Amino acid sequence: MTEDLRPDEEARADRLVRIGRPPRSRGEALRKLVWVLPWLVFLASPADDLASGHHTTGATAAGWAGLTAFVGIYLTIVFRQMGRPFRGWVVATAITVEWTLAVVLAFTLGGSWFGLFVYVSVMCGLNFPLRVAYWTIPLTTAAMTLAGWYVHDMEEAWGLFLVVLLVGYSMTGVRQLVATTVELRKARATVAQLAANEERLRLARDLHDLLGHSLSLITLKSELAGRMLPDHPDKAAQQVSDIEQVSRQALVDVREAVTGYRRPRLAAELAGAQVALTAAAVTAEVPSDPDLTGVPEDGEAALAWALREAITNVVRHSGASACTVELLRRQTLDGPVLELAVEDNGSGGSGKGPGNGLTGLTERLEKAGGTLEAGRVKRGFRLVARVPLGSGVAVGSGA
Repeated sequence: MTEDLRPDEEARADRLVRIGRPPRSRGEALRKLVWVLPWLVFLASPADDLASGHHTTGATAAGWAGLTAFVGIYLTIVFRQMGRPFRGWVVATAITVEWTLAVVLAFTLGGSWFGLFVYVSVMCGLNFPLRVAYWTIPLTTAAMTLAGWYVHDMEEAWGLFLVVLLVGYSMTGVRQLVATTVELRKARATVAQLAANEERLRLARDLHDLLGHSLSLITLKSELAGRMLPDHPDKAAQQVSDIEQVSRQALVDVREAVTGYRRPRLAAELAGAQVALTAAAVTAEVPSDPDLTGVPEDGEAALAWALREAITNVVRHSGASACTVELLRRQTLDGPVLELAVEDNGSGGSGKGPGNGLTGLTERLEKAGGTLEAGRVKRGFRLVARVPLGSGVAVGSGA
């Protein structure tokens, strides 16, 4: 019933996988048995030979006993191979017994029993390792041909020669197809798990970048409002209004990030950077009208995230009093790039290594084909992010 809820290809893959797995219900076990039963058509000739009365009573009884044992072992091995196979030595012993029964019955009771070699070939192809199956199948075919020569019934032997040979090799192909299908299903499950992990990382990066910036701004404006409230209530009210706007925008951004539709724009982030730096009493130099001609959307989004993370670090951790943002087009050995540089005169924070923000930025830029450099400089801290430009774009200053 659950297959009705899946896509068609998922349901087909699931049905294929069940060929190589144990039955889940009695109905599925019956379907597997029905799939095996049509192959028993080659037993009609031995049964007819025993029922015809051409043999003595002892030979007929021995023939029925041998045929029953042969069919019982065959069905047991083949049916178990679809679910929980026996151990290798059990299977090898069973096939050896089947091979012996086929040879003995064919040599003693005649050409009507050559069909048993078809089942021996099937068992070799389904159960033996490929390197073993590739020589036991011809050996089984040769044994049937030798029996035909011994009982003077080469016409029957030649009639089944290709059947015995080809059905065994076809079973090796079926077994490999089932095994490949099972491995494919496992691989698809692994890919789905990796995709889920990647989506969780993406969401974690988005939430860090979104909330880190917004909450820092809210904190700054809250502190300003608290200091202004006694002497300048009107200015404090303006700060509270700004806090409300930032909070609402943060909520919108989080919702968009969760749904996976948010793609930040660099122009908007530059404007937001100017507001955040001014609110933190940091002297800011930020380009107001950037030239983004020829910048791929993925590259622009990566630079926008880089700018947001850099400004958040300046406001929260650096203790800087001045910050400069530059946006330049440069020609490199790898082609034209758009370079975003954020430099401040602060301490760069107290961390001893790259934080989650810089790690996430590096991953974002790598996906857009870009690079990230961040570290202390003589007068403070500098972050440089680069993304490739589209072909045919003129290179010049776009600050």
